[in-house]
Amino acid sequence: MTTADPQFDGIYGPFTITSTDREEVQRYRICLLIGGVSLSVGLLQWWMVGGQWAWLWLLPLCISLGLALQWIHIYLRPLHRALQLFWLIGSLGWLVLLLQAPASEALNTLASQPLWLLAVGPMFAALTGIGFKEFFCFRRPEAIGLTLLLPVALLGRLLGLIGKGPCWMLVLFAGLLLVVLAVRKFGMEAAADVGDKSVFAYLDAQREVAGP
Repeated sequence: MTTADPQFDGIYGPFTITSTDREEVQRYRICLLIGGVSLSVGLLQWWMVGGQWAWLWLLPLCISLGLALQWIHIYLRPLHRALQLFWLIGSLGWLVLLLQAPASEALNTLASQPLWLLAVGPMFAALTGIGFKEFFCFRRPEAIGLTLLLPVALLGRLLGLIGKGPCWMLVLFAGLLLVVLAVRKFGMEAAADVGDKSVFAYLDAQREVAGP
């Protein structure tokens, strides 16, 4: 903390946005951008030249999403932990898929065998959670689009309500919306993403009083 750090009046008292806060927000935004680009470019590469190398985009997608969930600011710790758990389960699901099928055929296997969505779907559920948080806090239309499109696409495909073409088209659109969301966030003050730090301090104090 420095004397130049901006101070704000929170619900439970004053708080300061530090350089550490600003760095975490910047990393969070960069991770969202990497995740959106990875999802979008990976799908486009799969459609245009096949899945031989498109699966490699899963690596930056999973890593960037995991890091974004590390640096995201969510008041409710159980919700934060739940999103991280979904990410972990979904990432492990991708790993199992890559080990079960030839890596070059992993995306084709996922497209032709919708039951694999049960394994990898939790990662997309975590991404949906990020979209919901962004819409709840900032009312950005691209955030609500991201929040709605992923469940519609994947659940619709799992239940046999939509074909694989429309399903992955919706996922691609969601990836592009994530790119738009991330790019627009770079023009926002870090304090917007950090939120009211006095609420975090209050909740931490309540947990300490409650004990283990």
